[in-house]
Amino acid sequence: MVSEKSGIQAEALLGVENIDHAFFTREGGVSGGIYASRNIGQGSDDDKSAVKENRARCARDLGVGIANLATPYQIHSSNVVTVEDVWEDGNRPKADALVTDRPGVLIGIATADCGPVLFADDKARVVGAAHAGWRGATGGVLENTIGAMEALGAERGAIRAVLGPTIGQQSYEVGPEFVDRLKGLTEENAQYLKPSDRDGHAMFDLPGYITDRLMQCGLKTVENLALCTYQDETRFYSYRRATHRSEADYGRLLSAIVLK
Repeated sequence: MVSEKSGIQAEALLGVENIDHAFFTREGGVSGGIYASRNIGQGSDDDKSAVKENRARCARDLGVGIANLATPYQIHSSNVVTVEDVWEDGNRPKADALVTDRPGVLIGIATADCGPVLFADDKARVVGAAHAGWRGATGGVLENTIGAMEALGAERGAIRAVLGPTIGQQSYEVGPEFVDRLKGLTEENAQYLKPSDRDGHAMFDLPGYITDRLMQCGLKTVENLALCTYQDETRFYSYRRATHRSEADYGRLLSAIVLK
């Protein structure tokens, strides 16, 4: 991976013709306090003008205006939206992944521990962005994103996928109900769980789970940046870290991709 001043670019997507992308960090924005400094979360309690400026900076860094930035109203679902025209902020569709074949439309998703996945088929000129927490990942949001890209002419054997900053297994403790639910899907999911210090609890490998599901889709490239949002407070927001500190709210990170 190559780290830029305001975002992180993945080797699998770096230099791909006619595509630009970034997994933006929390650095280089205008928000203060617990939101310092590039919080793009429209659902946060941060100052709305600061959030708008932070989003505009992300868009500018990828060569487009804020009017061309499309982000959904995320609900931890497997829903995917095909973007033809950018909507007004008040009309964001409820979904957790976007795909497009429209040049100049910057599609992105917000995260603060969940897995941000960017997709690209540079030959077919189709891109995608998915928000994959455990609900979305187990529910099929990754596979649905690939399917929506194929509907626009992409070929899965030509798709590159990159998992950006995500909470790592060493920081993601889950309770007995989650353990039972995950194993209930298939006993093979036990490989993503390690014992924690608390009886009945486990440490969940969300990045490993996401990466393996992507690998099973037969894509051209699957890259995991292996960056933990919880551990790296300087660069990343973390919902779980904020919760452990009893903070009132938390910022969100933008991961975005655009066809030039």
